[in-house]
Order: sequence, then C-alpha cells, then structure tokens
Amino acid sequence: MDRGPDSDAQRWVLGWRRLVLDAGLLVYPLIVLVQVAGQSAAVVALLAFCACYIGAAVAAYQFRSRRFWILTGALTVLFAVVLPIARANAFYLLAVVVSLAVPRLPRWGAVIVPVAAAATVVMPWAVWGADPGWAQAAALVFTVLVVVAFAEALRANRALVQARAEVQRLAADAERSRISRDLHDLLGHSLTAITVKSNLARRLADKGDERVAEEIGEVEQLSRQALADVRAAVSGYRDVTLAGELARGRELLRAAGIRADFPSAVDGPYQELFGWVVREGLTNVVRHSRASACVVIVSGSSVEIRDDGVGSAIGTGNGLSGLRDRVAAAGGAMEAGPVRPRGWRLRVSVA
Repeated sequence: MDRGPDSDAQRWVLGWRRLVLDAGLLVYPLIVLVQVAGQSAAVVALLAFCACYIGAAVAAYQFRSRRFWILTGALTVLFAVVLPIARANAFYLLAVVVSLAVPRLPRWGAVIVPVAAAATVVMPWAVWGADPGWAQAAALVFTVLVVVAFAEALRANRALVQARAEVQRLAADAERSRISRDLHDLLGHSLTAITVKSNLARRLADKGDERVAEEIGEVEQLSRQALADVRAAVSGYRDVTLAGELARGRELLRAAGIRADFPSAVDGPYQELFGWVVREGLTNVVRHSRASACVVIVSGSSVEIRDDGVGSAIGTGNGLSGLRDRVAAAGGAMEAGPVRPRGWRLRVSVA
C-alpha cells in the first residue's frame, strides 16, 4: 500500500476532515445573521462571534487550553448579547458554544447538554411568549453528538498512532538487544581465539618456528568466520518472520480496538513468506475493514486472515500487488476478496 496505518490515522487526526467539521459550525451564526441583518449591533456581535469561534477552533487544534477557554467564554458573552435581539434563533449560537465545550468537559456533558436543550425549548415560550425552540434544541443536541463522536474518533486515531510508534520502538529495542546478544555470543569465542592464536604466532615468529604460518592461517580462518557471523546476525535483524509479525499485529489490532484470534504455534517451512502476508493483511484490516474481530489461521502450507468488517473492495494497491508477486515467486496462490455475510479474507497457499 502507498500509506501505512500511521499516515492513514494521521490523515484523520490532522487532515482536512477536521477542518471541514469546524467550518461547518459557522452555518449557525450565519442563520442568525440572516434574521438580524438590519440591526448593526447584532451584526457586529455575530461577526465577532465568528472570529472568536475560529480562534477557539485554532486554539483547540494547537492544544492551547487557556486561549481556548478564554475565547469560549467570549462566545458565551456574545451569545448573551445577541439573545434579546434574535431570541429563539440565538440558541443556534448556544449550540456552537456547547459543541466546543462538551468534548473537553466529558464529565459535565450529561448535565450541560440537557440543561442547554431545556433552556432552548422553554425560554422562548416563557420569556417572549413565542413557540418553544424545538428546532434549535434538536440542532443543539445532534450537533453536540456529532462533535463528541468525531472528537472520540480523533482521540482513538491519535492513540493508534502513538501505540503504533510505541510498538515500533519496542520492536527496535528488542532487535537491538537481540543483535547485541548475538554478537556477544557469536564473536566472544572467535575474538578470544584470534587473540590467543595471534599471541602464539608472535611468540613462534620470535623463535623462528616454522609453525607460525600455520597459526596465521588459522587466525585468518577465524577472522573470516567471525565476519560471516556478523553478516548472519545483521541479516537476521532485517528478516521478516511470521512470529514477529503476529506479535506486532496483535498489538496493532489491540490498539485499533479489534479482537485478535491468532495461533500460538507458528512452525512451518514458509515463515518469511507468511510473515509478509500477515503484515500486509493486518495493515489492510486496520486501514479499511472497520472490523471488530480478526482471525489468523496458519497451517504448514497456508495462511488465512479473515475479519468481520465491511468487506468492501480494497483495490489493487502496491501492497497487494507486491504481495501477489512475492507469493507467485514462491510458487503459491493468493486469494483476496469479500466473504458472506460480511468481512474480508486474504488467503495464501503454497503447494
């Protein structure tokens, strides 16, 4: 695939979708502006309301809490200024204020929203003798629900990005520890033997002993073996293994809120190939499926990844195309597509 799960999540956390939602709330002050267009004081207050709202949205985007709450307080004051003029329609402004505040006051949301909705319904009838503000109350409640749901999605995606980064960091630390351990185990004996042999060759050379050439030859062989051991250790560091991808994939699915059903034993002759399959398949599950559960089934000659998501077509991106080429080179066959009643399946088998 062209993008990994990190960039996909960041696209939702920091992308244009968040800006579209923020800009969409400006519809409410525009509705009020149409009603009070002939009253200059109200127009000025509404323009100031829009400016403060944009500032509050930017402050929230930049995690500047103090500035955000100052501007939210200013929005509340401006709502109070417009209320006697626009009356019932002014409560559209209250919908904006509550939508900003509630996602950042989750414990108070269950109190703020009912109280604001009740005031929206009762106040026009009780104060001005007008019809209750049912439409404005409905707009307030549903707007707050949408904004809260979107804020939770942002938090979940941000947590996914952080979890993925932590998994990568832990994997890198584990691999560095393995390399350090392997190099110590592989080279400790070889370097000790080289040192002993070199000292012996030096002493034999000082004595003019003919065995010095034999000892130097053995030092050369030990050096070559040590070099081969280092190359093998580094090569192992870059290898993709089924066990490693299952471990990383389990943590990735956990961070994404997807239940994982993975095998405990992964013995078999196609560890590297099946590791690539699991890596690509689980990446697609997180990016595309919106699944609640994912199962990986491994046998000696096949691996299957199945989820219970939407089952829509993923397309033929670079990831699946590259995986298909890798499977074909190994003499295997790959199947990928939706399954009934819902979900997606990726299966690779090697004859």
